[in-house]
Amino acid sequence: MSADLQPLLDALQFSPDNLPLRQHLARQLNAAGRHQEAETLCREGLRQHPTDDALRLSLAEAYFASNKHSAAFVVVEELLEQRADHAAAHLLHARLLLAAGQPAEAREAYAHALEINPGLADRDLGQALEAAAPVKRVPAPANGGYAPAPDEDEPNAQAKLLGLERPKINFSDVGGMEAVKDEIRLKIIHPLQLPDLYKAYGKASGGGLLLYGPPGCGKTHLARATAGEVQASFISVGIADILDMWLGNSEKNLHQLFELARSQAPCVLFFDEVDALAANRHDLRQSAGRTVINQFLEELDGATRSNEGVLIMAATNAPWHLDPAFRRPGRFDRITLVTPPDEPARAAILDILLRGKPLAPGVNTAAVAARTAGLSGADLMALVDGAVDVCLRASMRSGRPLPIEQSHLLDAAKLVKPSTKEWFATARNYALYSNEGGLYDDILVYLGVKKPGGL
Repeated sequence: MSADLQPLLDALQFSPDNLPLRQHLARQLNAAGRHQEAETLCREGLRQHPTDDALRLSLAEAYFASNKHSAAFVVVEELLEQRADHAAAHLLHARLLLAAGQPAEAREAYAHALEINPGLADRDLGQALEAAAPVKRVPAPANGGYAPAPDEDEPNAQAKLLGLERPKINFSDVGGMEAVKDEIRLKIIHPLQLPDLYKAYGKASGGGLLLYGPPGCGKTHLARATAGEVQASFISVGIADILDMWLGNSEKNLHQLFELARSQAPCVLFFDEVDALAANRHDLRQSAGRTVINQFLEELDGATRSNEGVLIMAATNAPWHLDPAFRRPGRFDRITLVTPPDEPARAAILDILLRGKPLAPGVNTAAVAARTAGLSGADLMALVDGAVDVCLRASMRSGRPLPIEQSHLLDAAKLVKPSTKEWFATARNYALYSNEGGLYDDILVYLGVKKPGGL
């Protein structure tokens, strides 16, 4: 089975934006028992397609098979909130509930799955549900919220955390964004490389930087390159790595995450879509969400242990949803706009994306960049993938590999539309009407509404 999957893995590496291939390969990896690979593959895909049902289900199945039951619960319940008719998700929910010692709820979920799709009947699961004795429910705490999990079922929070990486990329692998790179050097890299100089001014190595901007402009890639630039460890964190259904476990997961980063210093700790974890507390109805935010703020402040050597970065597409407390000095006190690349940066990105691919003589990425105004890094990747697909089809017809021509790239450029326009339409409204203190002036400067340094 594993040998049969290698051509698919190679194909996905060549065309990482091929969503149907990624969905199919995730299912095959889970079927082959290669759950860690399936988890990684799904995570990568969900960064580009965060609401894809097939990838979310495969990720939950990988979590379940790896005994990461709490993480699986988070993914499945979120999926069922949005797709109440998803039979396979109800089936997995039944398995999770049975494993958590809730046979009555598991039977209900299993019956719901079969009501939607009778073809999902599972003899083994049905027998296990019949044999399961009723389990005494854990009483809810007096102050409301979830009941604490029994000790024997408590998940290993450390195992839920993303594995440490040692990124092999650095700033040379990031096209353009020179102003943002300079900001990162000043705030994060130089204090680590020149600690004595910064200590002379009372500045410790470490700190927080928040990157915001439209999706697909390379915020996550830039954070990973930052770790590679200083040869530091890298931990990328999503909401599913923190939130837990049991009261108090989310805070513990967050604390252990920071402890892991501190133990591996120098380390870049990167929170993707941080607004999901750090939403404005006035918008939260449940006290559980507020306690997670309070824990997050305590960890950023280094209340129990110093964060020296821990470089904390975060990315968001919606900084206006972030709790203002996160922008206080010592936390994410620097907020940097990551815009779509300008023309020289687009040429540099195309050079990086085309690196290692067969190119015809005369391919001019600068000429292609001139015709791609407004495209993000992700849009440019789609452009290159489109050109590669055309070239592959021609190669199959001819029976020999053909190089990518300039015409392939230019034709693909006509088909790719900027994906950032909708974001800027929303951001412009916030920058114009909810911009106390000039926090979003960079948006107005980029859109030409305001001059740099002007009123």
